[in-house]
Order: sequence, then structure tokens, then C-alpha cells
Amino acid sequence: MIAIFGIVILALIYRAIIPPPPKICGSPNGPLITAPRVKLSNGRYLAYKENGVPKDEAKHKFVFIHGFDCVRHDVALLTTISPELMQSLGIYIVSIDRPGYGESDPHPKRTPKTLALDIEELVDQLDLGPKFYVMGFSMGGQAVWGLLKYIPHRLAGAILLTPVTNYWWGSFPANLTKQAYYEQLVQDQWTLRIAHYFPWLTYWWNTQKLFPSSSVATFSEDILFEQDRVLMPIFDSYQSRYRDLVRQQGEYESIHRDIMIGFGTWEFDPMELENPFPNGEGSVHIWQGDEDGHVPVILQRFIAKKLPWIHYHEMKGGGHMFPWAEGMGDKVMKTFLLGEPFVM
Repeated sequence: MIAIFGIVILALIYRAIIPPPPKICGSPNGPLITAPRVKLSNGRYLAYKENGVPKDEAKHKFVFIHGFDCVRHDVALLTTISPELMQSLGIYIVSIDRPGYGESDPHPKRTPKTLALDIEELVDQLDLGPKFYVMGFSMGGQAVWGLLKYIPHRLAGAILLTPVTNYWWGSFPANLTKQAYYEQLVQDQWTLRIAHYFPWLTYWWNTQKLFPSSSVATFSEDILFEQDRVLMPIFDSYQSRYRDLVRQQGEYESIHRDIMIGFGTWEFDPMELENPFPNGEGSVHIWQGDEDGHVPVILQRFIAKKLPWIHYHEMKGGGHMFPWAEGMGDKVMKTFLLGEPFVM
């Protein structure tokens, strides 16, 4: 009886910590394929969406990397860039579903490097040219560091919109990360701690009902400051049209994988990167609000000081969802492409 009881307990534990297999798009009983996709060299598919002017007419070609719990439709700034500016500057934006999201195949061995190489393959298959601009929001902004590390020679410039920071990047002073870490909600502290130290428990932690898990994954408003409380409903109303697409292949290879990568042990420290544009042929910009409940502004400030070649723009009263503020897209693009001063 003791042996049987032990076996039952082990089976229950196994079921609790082992995620179900993903529902691959196009597979039997899997979601339908509706988006254009490219087949990568390792056989996986990457879904994308083209926005802005036709690529053959574009003067500035961007790849956009979406944030946590989003898909290719969630192009930050796209709704706040005026059609007139889009046309006059010849802006083309191809947005992707990151692996495991939307209609892009999961990649259980995904790293910052593999995503950078996926994007390079996409650019080549779409014939976007030898160089392109990259723009990322939140977790997608964090992913831009991978492109700056592994394919800087392919970049014409980079925009990081409130990029997520990893408390375990080695260059951060311990006292600073401690302060920023303990300013997070307790449930988020545990979510990140588990993802970093015990990634094999990530699925269990984010699906169990005994304790509150990630506030971001559960759409909690407890981390929202004033601007985000205004802008989040705008984002939600836009995303509600395709909300079901985001996690349709399963939560583990989308949002859980994001957490494990974003706050796991990285193979490089972004603050040790060298200027990818030493001759001024391009530039890297970070935009960050000082009232962002998702990304600690004190860590972003440290990165900007550590990397003096970064053009850092801090917005007083700005939240995490600032790209959806009226007119923000025009302001960011005029600063990035035309060199105009950024004014809130």
C-alpha cells in the first residue's frame, strides 16, 4: 500500500510539473494556418505580417518584435504613427510571431541567439536587403539585445521600447537589483525566482491555484500606474480581436518559455556590448517611462550610463504602454529617423 501510495503521489507530481505538448499549427487537431510564414533552415516555420508602405517602395525597413503575451498584430507605435508620416518616410514594418506564439512553431531550445538568427533568415527570405532596422517592445525590446550581440552587421539601427531587464545580468550592482526586485509584487518575485533558479517548476507555478502567480500573465491591474490605467483599455480593445491567437499553441511554449528565457541565465551580458555603430552609421535608442510597473526605471538608467552610445529617452509619468499614447509613434520615428529632439 505504501508503494502504491508513493507511485500515485509521484504520478500527481509528474502531471503537475510536466507541461502538455504544444498544439502545432497545421498539425492534426492543431490551430489552422492563416498567416504567411517562412520555413527556416531547421524546418520550423515563422509567421509574419507586413505593415506600412510596400517593401519595394520603402526607404526604412523595420522588423518588429512583439512583447510578452502578444502576437504579430501587436505592433507598438503602429496605431500612433500617422499615415502621412508613414508615407513620407517610407516606413515598412514586418512583424513576427515569436516562436511558440500565434502561428510560429515552438522552439523548446529557444535562446536570444536563436531568435536573432531566425530574424536574419526571415529578412533574407523576404529580400529586405543587407541591412534593416529592428524595433522591439517589452520582452521584444529585451530580444533586441540578442540582435545587437549576434548580428550587429545586419542592423541599420535599433529601437528598444521599455525593454524588459533581467535582474541576473552580471553588470548590475547587487544593491540596485535588490532594490528593484523587491519593489515588484511578491507574486512576481516568486515567479521570476522560480523561472531563474527552478525553471522546471515554471509550468507548475503558473498553473497552480494555491498561490497567486505572474501578475502580468493574469492581467492584474495592481502593477499599473496612472498612464497605463488609461492606455491599457485602448490596447485591450485592439487586441481583443485576436486574443485567442496568442496562446493557441499552449501557454508553456509561449508565455512560460518567455519568462524562463527573459529571467534565466544569459550567455552574454548586454551591458558588455560594444557600440555596433562606431562610425555613426546607425544608432540605438531606448525609450522608458519612469512610472512603469513592469520594468524598473532604475535598472534602465543604469544600462544607459553603462552604455554611453545608447540614446536614452526617459518620459516623466510614462508607463509601460506609452507607445499607445496619441501621437507617440510620430514622435519616436521623427527622433529616430530624422534626429528631431524627443518631446513628450
